[in-house]
Amino acid sequence: MKKSEHILVVDDDRAHRTMLKTLLGGWGYAVAEADDGAAAVAAVREEPFDLVLMDIRMVRVSGIEALAEIKAFNPALPVILMTAYASVETAVEALKKGAYDYLTKPLDFDELKLTIRRAMEHLHLAEENRMLRENLKEQYDRTNLLGHSAAMTRLLETVVQIAPTEATVLITGESGTGKELIAGAIHYNSLRKDGPFVKINCAALAESLLESELFGHEKGAFTGADRRKEGKFRQADGGTLFLDEVSEMSLGMQVKLLRVLQEREITRVGGSDVLVVDVRIIAATNRDLLQEIGQGRFRDDLYYRLNVVNLAVPPLRERREDIPLLAQHFLARFAEKNKKAIKGFAPRAMDRLLRHAWPGNVRELMNAVERGVVLARSEWLGEDDLALTLPGGAPPAPSSIPGEPALSVEGTSLEELERAAILKTLEDAGGNKSEAARRLGITRRTLHKKLKQYGLMQANP
Repeated sequence: MKKSEHILVVDDDRAHRTMLKTLLGGWGYAVAEADDGAAAVAAVREEPFDLVLMDIRMVRVSGIEALAEIKAFNPALPVILMTAYASVETAVEALKKGAYDYLTKPLDFDELKLTIRRAMEHLHLAEENRMLRENLKEQYDRTNLLGHSAAMTRLLETVVQIAPTEATVLITGESGTGKELIAGAIHYNSLRKDGPFVKINCAALAESLLESELFGHEKGAFTGADRRKEGKFRQADGGTLFLDEVSEMSLGMQVKLLRVLQEREITRVGGSDVLVVDVRIIAATNRDLLQEIGQGRFRDDLYYRLNVVNLAVPPLRERREDIPLLAQHFLARFAEKNKKAIKGFAPRAMDRLLRHAWPGNVRELMNAVERGVVLARSEWLGEDDLALTLPGGAPPAPSSIPGEPALSVEGTSLEELERAAILKTLEDAGGNKSEAARRLGITRRTLHKKLKQYGLMQANP
């Protein structure tokens, strides 16, 4: 209980008001009083409260009238109404005007305590969600999905095209390529953008915990379940649920997820009530799901439910032209964060970024730049600040290719280093271009272009 939680009690019955002040004070709340609806509105305008507990029937200004003015002034302030004359019409009117709940007199103190606690939790959750949503909107703005390569341009065009639809989306790609960013961009460019964007990593939880996290559970459903919990599907109602690493689900959980996708209904663990959910599903995986299906680890019917629209996020090594743009973006971000005046990358530092294999993709690039910014000793981020190594764990060694002169890294151009690396890899691969391309982290087509560029086609048929 936080001492800062401040409740305004409004009732023209002085004895009842005093009793409530004593009761609430004993529960740890700070309490202020008002004897009329008009006084309550004035108090709310003058100082902040966390909750208003107000009688409906008062002589001058009623609780219903005051409720409308309080909610107009501060829509986020929860108001609980009390009445000795409960009716369906009263309840409907109170809830329509924005009351959090209403209680009948004489009050049940246990019910009062529980209702206040829920209202407080709702207030804190709403504030957290507001701040989180603002952060997420900034984080997932389309401008943060940087890239002018042909692959990224096509991907972003597809994101813009499918975002306003209700289609289920499957995002595939290696770890660190930005699948979560793509999911967020879809949500915040969709008609559900004002709803919640809820994420869950399916690989991070055991099957029993994952079921509870997704669907929620009833009190007593298992050891430690001391109260009802709403799952991610309910939390995401009206918005989007992002299932990261969906391929890590057990076959049993896949069956349950398939049923939800088909019926749009869930049942809490340990419960029997069927709950309808309105959720858009975006799933992601770094595995080849068709291969997983062939090996019996993923259900084909679930795959077809998830794979309505497929977005394949290219690895960074296949869009190297985006590296300077991404690197400069991260440098500006982390330089500001760490209060460092860094203008940009020294030429050799950028060369190193362009030559690196990036097995960790954009995430690795971001971490490398952040580390470089922290370690940088001048206004230009240098090669040594990045602490990167080339594929194989070390900088390129002098060439040992027959007929080729020894090649020193110092003073050597990027083109010369790349040419030497290609020749050495081809030699190590026995002339097999497909294997050489795999070792270099590029496509066979890219290797073919490089061989042609460096005049090596005849030497390596």
